[in-house]
Amino acid sequence: MKHGKTTTLTLLLEALVVGILTGAVVGLFRFGIEKTSGFWLHLFALAHQNLWWLLVIAIGFCLVGVIAGYFVKQQPHVGGSGIPEVKLELQGKLSVKWFPILWRKLIGGILVIGTGLFLGPEGPSLQLGSSIGQGVGEGFKQTKTNSRVLLATGAASGLSAAFGAPLSGALFVLEEVFHNFSPRVWLNALAGAIASNFVVSNFFGLKPSLAISYNHSFPIGLYWHLLLLGVVLGLIGHCYKLSLFSLKKVYQKITALPRWLHGLIPLAILMPIAYFWPLITGPGNRLILSLSKTITTQGWITVGVLAFFFILRIVFSIVSYDSGLPSGIFLPILTMGALIGATYGTLMVQLGLLPQKLVVNLVIFSMAGLFAAIIRAPFTAIILITEMVGSLLHLMPLAVVAFIALLVDEMLGGRPIYDSLADAMQGKNGVAKASGHEDQLTVPVYESSRLVDEKVADVAWPKDTLVKMIRRGSEEIIPHGQTKIAAGDMLVLAVDSNERGKVYDEMKKLQEVELDG
Repeated sequence: MKHGKTTTLTLLLEALVVGILTGAVVGLFRFGIEKTSGFWLHLFALAHQNLWWLLVIAIGFCLVGVIAGYFVKQQPHVGGSGIPEVKLELQGKLSVKWFPILWRKLIGGILVIGTGLFLGPEGPSLQLGSSIGQGVGEGFKQTKTNSRVLLATGAASGLSAAFGAPLSGALFVLEEVFHNFSPRVWLNALAGAIASNFVVSNFFGLKPSLAISYNHSFPIGLYWHLLLLGVVLGLIGHCYKLSLFSLKKVYQKITALPRWLHGLIPLAILMPIAYFWPLITGPGNRLILSLSKTITTQGWITVGVLAFFFILRIVFSIVSYDSGLPSGIFLPILTMGALIGATYGTLMVQLGLLPQKLVVNLVIFSMAGLFAAIIRAPFTAIILITEMVGSLLHLMPLAVVAFIALLVDEMLGGRPIYDSLADAMQGKNGVAKASGHEDQLTVPVYESSRLVDEKVADVAWPKDTLVKMIRRGSEEIIPHGQTKIAAGDMLVLAVDSNERGKVYDEMKKLQEVELDG
């Protein structure tokens, strides 16, 4: 028992190391993006005085596209957000070297996101953190199970540092990435997330990243707006996911440029957008904060402008992300949600169906709703918006909009976007190599699982799989053939390390629910 406690404490200390290092790296990442973004905006301002500056910008954008694209050509998993890669690593389906990913993602992300493309730093921050977690695990020569915990801790720490939201960082990794609420995972993930947030808070301050003031409670009598808005968000979120995968096929048909140079396409389109509407460029935090002023202006013109900005944001964010550049979609999704809420709210004000003072509420609720529909992590959506806005006063309407949007996407057959992206990577760019060593897979048993009330001996377990232990509450049970499996159990399975991903998939089918590993 003493050895177990010492091991747990050691792992917790290593998780704190991961959090501190991730906070420093992601802090540098955020600082680099901020300075790079300011540099390009300054050049676009100069271009309004002298159009020759557009030539300088064009050359600079070409260099950014070539450098970032070359990084992706060297290491394909540097492209995109990195969250699908982290999911695959935790499932045992992917194995990558952490340092080549780390420095390329850091530099490539700063160059790309700093240009003003409609892309966010949160997914890359999560991958940066997971790379650090992997590196710390290797440095301390941890077991594979503990190394995965540290990788998940790094992911939580990265997201925490990106948003300044430690609870959301830990919760997102548990809810959507790791799919495991075991004490070992959440304790270390939360410790790392708090440590990383502490580090970045010393550089960027304690002010919430989206400090929008909204002091008026949403009346119960107007909750029908939340239901209608939730439906709209669910439909748009579902269409967004379909469009994201459809455009990938269009990029594949572009043969004039090699795949690693496709980033030049959105960079070329960005130039006129940044020249005429610099406020709406970038991840979207500046635009979200400006909406509180924009929505105070009444009139049909305001409705039209907001709708135009939304259409531009959703189309160009898909074009930007599908190009394969190092980037994320978290904050762009929140920005699109805010624009939907602002457009809907100002429209209802014009129709006399909503007081002007409540439009800002819908802006905030819509961010959670669209996030829930696309990412399919409703608890994270609610807590994330709460932490980013800095208010605990409006949890009920946030939850209503998020639930309705999620329900609509579910009824349309939607899936979590990162699951779909991870599935699309199966069999590409390096599945984990066989090693033949024993590994461990932790499987939670849900209430709806077919395993509930089954005896261990009666279950058709995947080939070469052994049930080593059952964690039931605070108990650790060494099972035998007649041991009954209960809802809420955590099954610790011994598997061949090169079969871990296969066993994971077979256990999903065995339970007939979406399980975690």
